[in-house]
Amino acid sequence: MSNPAQPPASETMATTEVTVWSLEQTSPADLRPAAVPEGDLRIVRSEVPLPEFNRFLYTAVGGDIRWTDRLGMTYEQWREELERPGAETWVAYASGTPAGYVQLDPQDDGVVEILYFGLIPAFRGRRIGGHLLSYGVARAWDLAERWPDRPATKRVWLHTCSKDGPYAMDNYLRRGFRLFDTKTEVEPDVATPGPWPGAYGA
Repeated sequence: MSNPAQPPASETMATTEVTVWSLEQTSPADLRPAAVPEGDLRIVRSEVPLPEFNRFLYTAVGGDIRWTDRLGMTYEQWREELERPGAETWVAYASGTPAGYVQLDPQDDGVVEILYFGLIPAFRGRRIGGHLLSYGVARAWDLAERWPDRPATKRVWLHTCSKDGPYAMDNYLRRGFRLFDTKTEVEPDVATPGPWPGAYGA
């Protein structure tokens, strides 16, 4: 007799072991900016909190690297997050086309998290990522200049994981981030739709 508390083997959800690394900077002097790439590249703050736009960026950047945790969020949840004082989204445009983004999340006691950072696949490998990360980290450090009610930034941190691109960790270390924590998690092995069903072979 099978144990009723255990689903049949055919119904057991597949899982993936993921390593998560947390990194930080504790002074603006830690930042080592990358060179500015050639070409028509601009980085602009998206000043109107717009769930539709941020969800597009999230799915377009993360569709092939299994960003799935926010796909179930409601419009209201996206809106509340984007309207928090100090929350900012900085978007890189290459020849007028969105190429990637950095999303800053203000936390307590002068801490700012790089909540999301990445490039849309078509724009990877063009030396845009180092510059975009450098710019986003600099904006995390000077966040209080744009939000007078926020305390001065004392720490900027982020996390990356083994699902991210092969050059992600190297980019963070080159920009002056230091590793402060490593852990392993088990996550459901689910399909990632990307910006549309079936994108990137999902």
